[in-house]
Formats: sequence, C-alpha cells, structure tokens
Amino acid sequence: MDNRDEVREFLTSRRAKITPQQAGLPAGSRRRVPGLRRSEVATLADVSVDYYGKLERGNLAGVSPAVLESVARALQLDEVERAHLLHLAQAQEGSDTLARPRSRSSRQSALPKSLQWALDAVTAGPAFVTNGRLDLLAANRLARAFFADLYDSDTQPPNMARFQFLAPAARRFYPDWDLIADMTVDVLRTEAGRNPHDKDLHDLVGELSTRSDAFRTRWGSHNVRRHGTGVKRFHHPVVGGLTLAWHGSAVDDEPGLTLLIYTAEPGSPSEEALRLLASWTASPDDAAPADSR
Repeated sequence: MDNRDEVREFLTSRRAKITPQQAGLPAGSRRRVPGLRRSEVATLADVSVDYYGKLERGNLAGVSPAVLESVARALQLDEVERAHLLHLAQAQEGSDTLARPRSRSSRQSALPKSLQWALDAVTAGPAFVTNGRLDLLAANRLARAFFADLYDSDTQPPNMARFQFLAPAARRFYPDWDLIADMTVDVLRTEAGRNPHDKDLHDLVGELSTRSDAFRTRWGSHNVRRHGTGVKRFHHPVVGGLTLAWHGSAVDDEPGLTLLIYTAEPGSPSEEALRLLASWTASPDDAAPADSR
C-alpha cells in the first residue's frame, strides 16, 4: 500500500467517475478514457496539465491546501473523500505524524477496565469496541454471543473484515452481504489513508487481497465513506433473523477506537430475539433453549 500508488489510484478512480456532462463540459466524440481527461481536470482545478499530471502520478508533497481544495472541487469529492485526499497529502509530508491518532496494535495491552465495565453495563443489545482495522477488541456478553462465529476464529483478536470475506458463515450471517462488504472496505480504505504506516493493516489488506476476489475488487475501487449509524439485517444461527439499528462513536480517551451498540426497535420481533439470546448467554451451561432452533 505505497502512498504514491494510493494517491495515483485514488485520483484516477475519482476522475473516471465524472462524466463531462456532470462537470459542465461538452462531451465531444472519440473519448478514449472513462470520465474526464487529465487536461479537463487541470482546467477545472485551474492548474497546468503538467502540474496535475504530477499530482496524478502520486506526488502530493508540497502541494498547498488551496490546490488540494481546487482538485477536490474539480473531482467533485464529497466531505469524506476530501478528508481522505488531505490525509494522503499529509502522509507524504509527514505533517500528520504527531496529529493523527496512534493506531492501536492488535498486540498491545488490554483496554482500560472501565471501558469493559461500560460495555458490560449495556444489557439490551450487543456493544463492542473496534479499531480502524476492525479488530474486535472488547465486547459485552451479548455481543460475544451475537458474534459467536466470529469469536470462533483461530486468529485473535477476532477481525470483522477477515470474517466478512473469508468465513463461509458470513454470507449466512449477513443477508445483505454485498452491502456490508462494501461498508467494510470503505472503513479499511479510510483507515489506510489516515494511518498509511500501520503494518497490521498492511498485512490484513495483503491477506484479504490474496485470498478473496470480492475484497480485491472492492479495494481497487478506492471508495471511502463514513459510516456512523444505520440499520443492518442479520441471521443469527440461534435466534434467526434480526433487524438492528446501530450507532458508532469515537472513544475519546482511546484515539482510533470506536464504540458500537446494536439495538432493536422496542416491541419488535428483533427485540424478542435479543432477549432470547441474552437469556441463552445467561444460562449456566450455555445451552440453547429447545425452541430457539
């Protein structure tokens, strides 16, 4: 995941997504490239073709914020894509070394006990903490039961991206597998721009790219999105189908970590399913109720 390659591929992929009509330019004929030409982006960004060509070859060192903003505007980047471009430029300058959150290694010491206590205080839904690589670092009892197949992995800590793309059980667990797969890669791609020197992330991406065509194709799309809240469907092997709302928030005193909580609509079948799962996890012998299968 060389940064210059990342810059080149990101800018090229964004340029390819914009039609001349979307940019307010005449379409012309005999276009040999998808989307805009380099010269058209240069004109829209008010820079020379040679200068924009240097940027698209991956060299963002020394580029001013004003030029980055002009390029972002020409490529019609959204807020998250703009931030990603800025992170890529900062990584080349080294200016974000002190400012960016330190990436917690999967081999670092345990999280503060108080964070685990906070998770354990959530009893109505799965609550858990992940880092930017989607390692599952801490969870309440219900989350451990909810992600039982994920916790069954030989690789620890459990990793949600590895489960998503390499575990056959994931396609049963996520009825909307393609949607969740897109979201998973969005998160990893964003983290790669924010922490380009994270060796654990490099290793994870390399493993998934080698072993999963579905991941490799999505990774090559260079999409970045922010996912902070939403609704997901699941099919749990014990309690069946659930539709859960989820919300993620940063852990302020542990930079780079996210706390996520899944909840069900009050009075819904999904709420009843979570209650059933909670009662199962509370049973002394961890045996599933006879009527739950």
